[in-house]
Amino acid sequence: MPTSQPTRSTMPPRPARPTRLAPWKSPQRPAHVPETPPPPVPDVDPKMLDDPSTKLSQHRTRLSTHRTGLSEHRTTLSEHRTDLSTHRTDLSGHRTDLSEHRTDLSEHRTDLSENRTEMSMRRTGMSFQRTRMSAERTLMSVMRTSLSLISFGFTIYQVFQKMADHQVLSGSAPARNFGVLLVVLGITMLVIGIVYHVMFMAGLRHEREAMTADGLIHGQSGFPPSLTLVTAVLLLGVGLAAIASMVFQLSPFG
Repeated sequence: MPTSQPTRSTMPPRPARPTRLAPWKSPQRPAHVPETPPPPVPDVDPKMLDDPSTKLSQHRTRLSTHRTGLSEHRTTLSEHRTDLSTHRTDLSGHRTDLSEHRTDLSEHRTDLSENRTEMSMRRTGMSFQRTRMSAERTLMSVMRTSLSLISFGFTIYQVFQKMADHQVLSGSAPARNFGVLLVVLGITMLVIGIVYHVMFMAGLRHEREAMTADGLIHGQSGFPPSLTLVTAVLLLGVGLAAIASMVFQLSPFG
């Protein structure tokens, strides 16, 4: 009896070719081809043994059919190997996409680091401005204290001086000396505050210029002239005029 031979319709289907995936997805491996045994070698029909020609012809026909089935089976295996090679190529492309994606992430992190460095440089540059304004506020505090001492001392001196001139009160020298002492103390405190402010601002400017030259900070914003320092110098002149009026009996205020 002739054996059934595998045909094209009974062969395992060709696996679908995998598609190119996005970098964050994992490609699926194609399924294995079911293992089917090769067609068996056909046997010679015992009834045809008396006819050698017919027997040999039928045997050759069955061998040809068997070779055809083996060829189709080999073709299917070759196609499966081709699909596996295509899948490996897709995996390589997927790894390449992942590498490019990691490279993009690294460049993005580098850009973020540069932006953070830029912001740090600008914050450091602005911190110099904040330090300058803090020094201005410190000088204004010194000016308020000095102005209070000078004004109180001058007022005390003038009150007791007028009372002594009108002979309302005798022995007003200690009170007037106390007033002079307050004015001197206010002037001394103001001088020390001005000298400290000038030295501090000179050091701050030098440090800022050095860091700007080294490229560590941005130094586009300049240090404007200190209006507080100008006011402090004018107040020092007023205090000196007051002490001159009190000690040397001058009248710069009329």
